[in-house]
Amino acid sequence: MTEGKQKVVIIGGGITGLTSAFYLQKTVQEHSLPIEIELIEASHRLGGKMQTVVRDGYTIERGPDSFLARKTSMIRLAKEVGMDDKLVPNSTGKSYVLVNEQLHSMPGGSIMGIPTEIRPFITTGLFSIPGKLRAAADFILPRSESGKDQSLGEFFRRRLGDEVVENLIEPLLSGIYAGDIDQLSLMSTFPQFYEVEQKYRSLIIGMKKSSPSKPKKVDQKEKTNGGFLTFKTGLQSFAEAIEAKLDPKSILKGHRVEKITKVNQKYEIYLNNGETVKADCIIAATPHKVTQMMFSEYSFFDPFKTVPSTSVATVALAFPQEAIKKDIDGTGFVVSRNSDYSITACTWTHKKWAHSTPKGKVLLRCYVGRAGDETIVDLSDDQIIKIVLDDLKKTMDITMNPEFSIVSRWNNSMPQYTVGHKQRLAAILEQVNTELPGVFLAGSSYGGVGVPDCIDQGEDAVQSVLKFLKLNDLSKEAVH
Repeated sequence: MTEGKQKVVIIGGGITGLTSAFYLQKTVQEHSLPIEIELIEASHRLGGKMQTVVRDGYTIERGPDSFLARKTSMIRLAKEVGMDDKLVPNSTGKSYVLVNEQLHSMPGGSIMGIPTEIRPFITTGLFSIPGKLRAAADFILPRSESGKDQSLGEFFRRRLGDEVVENLIEPLLSGIYAGDIDQLSLMSTFPQFYEVEQKYRSLIIGMKKSSPSKPKKVDQKEKTNGGFLTFKTGLQSFAEAIEAKLDPKSILKGHRVEKITKVNQKYEIYLNNGETVKADCIIAATPHKVTQMMFSEYSFFDPFKTVPSTSVATVALAFPQEAIKKDIDGTGFVVSRNSDYSITACTWTHKKWAHSTPKGKVLLRCYVGRAGDETIVDLSDDQIIKIVLDDLKKTMDITMNPEFSIVSRWNNSMPQYTVGHKQRLAAILEQVNTELPGVFLAGSSYGGVGVPDCIDQGEDAVQSVLKFLKLNDLSKEAVH
């Protein structure tokens, strides 16, 4: 530790840790703050789940493939590291739901499966007449109990009935978290639906009134704001661009934190190579189970032991165009849980992201694994590919084997925000604040799983550090 400087250690080099390191370093340099930064990552690369394979003209994502354009923190960070000119919007097209061996177009006007236009909902073959009548009960049902957390499944089943949930809402929402909607917390995943119901009583009326009205003429910028964005060079290139802006001397890769102990007013961080790092402040940008192990001396982290995480895998399959005889007009489909399929979704990546695939080729990206159905992730690559191809051939006429395939496993990588998540987290953070002042948690286990959510948490952690070190006022003065 440099004499006269306060040491901030960031543990975890995924997007949350990278964001924290970048914005903290930027603030330190701009305002000449007496802070020394160290970023410690257990693996030999930074970027976490943002991993891209660039091969034979293909750009293939192993982990996340894009982000919501309306979540602007990622666009802002892209500008900061000179990557905003690499951002591209998705091509829009039909998306489908696979129910009872049949692909059904997503009903027009549905927002995350909630109908806002009556006609498409009435005419869709996704639901039976009794199912449609049950969904109409939303117009007369009372609000949920105020302030009470409940599962997504409980909330939507009460409002719209089992059939709409099973055939439309569940495949859409559970895909985001690879979770069981009957366990996932409404307040921690989609609190906006609760707020709409509280304000308007009817979810259908509320979503229609609160969704932005369609502008008569949409320019390209507005179109972008409504969809998804990614980097044409791949999300890994974004992580690499952030890393390139960091002081290389501040990064320690290939070192795992074994234990953290508070000694007087500082922290001792024990690494797996026997070294000890001292810190005044820590940002733990690590998964909840890793955080619990690092702070195993402190029993108030123990609830993290029982927070589940789901294992998933992505399967990318590259074909020549002529291999697909029955082409489908759209960008992909999700699969209802009551269908006899192992895949949970499929993106026709070559149609959704034109930059990802060479001319004359087809790229399909499928997802397997979800809460309660994770054993497939442990099978061999060949077994997984065979299962995926068998599933795809039920909806598409595929006449050749893929030219190549890439299976990416993400074991225990999807934290599950089960009912009561916010309250449990608040109780832990209160104890951390009291017993371990200067320690801050950030990342997908805590306040949102999407890449922009993690960036937001990384930024917030930097502000918490500056406030704790009583340097936020100093930095404000430096701005003026």
